[in-house]
Amino acid sequence: MKILSTERYELRSSEDVVTARQVVRKKAVGLGFGLVDQTKFVTASSELARNTLDYGGGGTIDIQLVENGVRSGLRLIFEDQGPGIPDIEQALRDGFTSGNGMGLGLGGAKRLSHEFEILSEPGKGTRVTIVRWK
Repeated sequence: MKILSTERYELRSSEDVVTARQVVRKKAVGLGFGLVDQTKFVTASSELARNTLDYGGGGTIDIQLVENGVRSGLRLIFEDQGPGIPDIEQALRDGFTSGNGMGLGLGGAKRLSHEFEILSEPGKGTRVTIVRWK
């Protein structure tokens, strides 16, 4: 996978989550994603940005334009230095929530993306990477 560009945004407030959503939508439109694909990826990015803020205590999102052969896409990397996720398998299960949410965040984001990777270490933070191809 070749990275064409990267923009980093802080996720420290609800306003930052809104900004991240807007930038992801703008990039998806720029790549020619259809409305359904835009909506899926913006929804996934919103869930993960909110998790970064609420559970990770804030962090960053890297928004990358990428290509792989003839395909172009968007890769989003969410990172925080929060408490980490002790049981990733459980956290990905629909209905599981460690807060007040509906428990659709991580599993939903995974389903809405073409590629999904989560790395987390208790006490050190979490990194979630998602990709959606055009």
